[in-house]
Amino acid sequence: MTDIYSSKQTTINISEKSNMIWNNANHLVGLYKPHEYGKVILPMTVIKRFHDTLLPTRDKVLETYEKVKNFEVKEGFLESASGYSFYNTSKFTFDSLLSDAEHIEENFRTYLNGFSDNVHDILANFEFDKEITKLANNNILFFIIQEFNKKTSYLGADLITSVDMGYIFEDLIKTFSETYNEEAGAHFTSRDIIYLMTDLLICDEKDSMLENGVVKTVYDQTMGTSQMLGCMEERLHALDADAEIRLFGQEFNPETYAIAKADMLIRGGNADNMKFGDTLSDDKFSGYTFDYCISNPPFGIDWKREEEAVKAENKLGDKGRFGAGLPKISDGQMLFMLNGVSKLKSTGKMAIIQNGSPLFSGDAGSGESEIRRYLIENDWIDAIIQLSTDTFYNTGITTYIWIITKNKPAHREGKIQLIDASKMAEQRRKSIGNKRYDITDECRDLIVTAYGEFLNKVYTLGDKTCESKVIDNVDLGYHKITVETPLYDENGNIVIKNKKPVVDTSKRDTENVPLTEDIDVYFKREVNPYNKDAFIDKSKTKVGYEIPFTRYFYKYLAPENSEDIAKRISTLETDITNSLKKLFRRTV
Repeated sequence: MTDIYSSKQTTINISEKSNMIWNNANHLVGLYKPHEYGKVILPMTVIKRFHDTLLPTRDKVLETYEKVKNFEVKEGFLESASGYSFYNTSKFTFDSLLSDAEHIEENFRTYLNGFSDNVHDILANFEFDKEITKLANNNILFFIIQEFNKKTSYLGADLITSVDMGYIFEDLIKTFSETYNEEAGAHFTSRDIIYLMTDLLICDEKDSMLENGVVKTVYDQTMGTSQMLGCMEERLHALDADAEIRLFGQEFNPETYAIAKADMLIRGGNADNMKFGDTLSDDKFSGYTFDYCISNPPFGIDWKREEEAVKAENKLGDKGRFGAGLPKISDGQMLFMLNGVSKLKSTGKMAIIQNGSPLFSGDAGSGESEIRRYLIENDWIDAIIQLSTDTFYNTGITTYIWIITKNKPAHREGKIQLIDASKMAEQRRKSIGNKRYDITDECRDLIVTAYGEFLNKVYTLGDKTCESKVIDNVDLGYHKITVETPLYDENGNIVIKNKKPVVDTSKRDTENVPLTEDIDVYFKREVNPYNKDAFIDKSKTKVGYEIPFTRYFYKYLAPENSEDIAKRISTLETDITNSLKKLFRRTV
């Protein structure tokens, strides 16, 4: 697989370019606090990216504009002239802006007003207009434009690919987040993890992509700067360069949304498919379904803000996204799971990042358990892969990739594959935030191989291991039964009321009975021998599901022999005694 899926090599030094851009913040010292530098640097980077990308066709656009400026509908002509789905009809460039320092603010605004409406929407989300006034009033606007106009600041699409630009944006946002003491990982996921997700999604697509006229749709419900979408497009085109890949995404953070939309404009995709809004409470893709969903939604974040809208949709049952159940208000990640499932075609597939909570949190009948039940009983959970700790920028906790599919091949039906890839990563020479480990190309290929082979098997790569286990869906379910004990009177007789025994609530107990076992047989074997009068209140029986991932991969280690422990303690005592004797000799 390496020949097809090897990571795309960048054509520039990403860190050098992003550092050079960020160094422009030197002009902002005093006027802005460090955590505010991004208010200027990020939108100016986007503007310069647009400016440089449009330079080669600028004259053609201006010539076309003179011909069609009085037309009622002229956008199509101008887009054709620019070669992109955006354009600028202003006569200014960064060069000409700098030639008239006295009117820099007025001319810069004129330049920005020359952009097409879709670019205006991007700049509006940056709220850059007020920053222009602030920069101009403090005589800094000229110097910022001057810095961005240096030869080393060139950001045109002819030299810097969309992949490269994505890396640059990631680097800039990470720096911005660090100065703001904000969690950088809230904005993006590192590429090694994204490429693992993409390759797990499409590892069995090679044959289908060889057909003519292939069209694939990809959706990211929490798209950030849209890098997951970009990587999916890259991977699918590696399989079929002629395939039409349509990208869709929604994002709640206005700045990252603006970057995503800007990137899509230059990429040549449909920027109107990039939507702004809260995915949980303001679904911009209601009624849409997609071939692929890929996302890293927030976890450990409450959904109080969306509570009213989410609960209203929950009441719609199967007609809404959240009919299966609602998780506890303190953690909304399973709501994103349900949203993603609702957006899959009948042949669709999803890769989504989750922490450990969705595997087991919530008792039988709880929202979390009911969501697991919904997914498992529909046979949609294909695989769950445990990643190494410390692979994300903003957290060191254990994370998992869930692969959800609505069209399992026959040999995977009724089963879930669990893959422990927690040791399949390479330690970095230098950590970035919490990220101390990378999933290398070799590690990724082995994990994807394990997924594709669908076996109970241990895979090795040097001193690293990756273990796969295939579990029957039914083994993850249980009946939670309520065991009652009758109340005894002072003479030891069962108290009867309304022809029924009165329950001694202080002795009430519950048992989890595997779905594979008959409840009554279990009860007679495990309960009756110890409590002959006990009975099951079957009106309270509930079905629950949990995925005890750790239990399946538990390795028993025999305790150390007591004689060996005693010898080791004796040796340590002797060493300590000798050290103390030497110390006392020196002090006497």
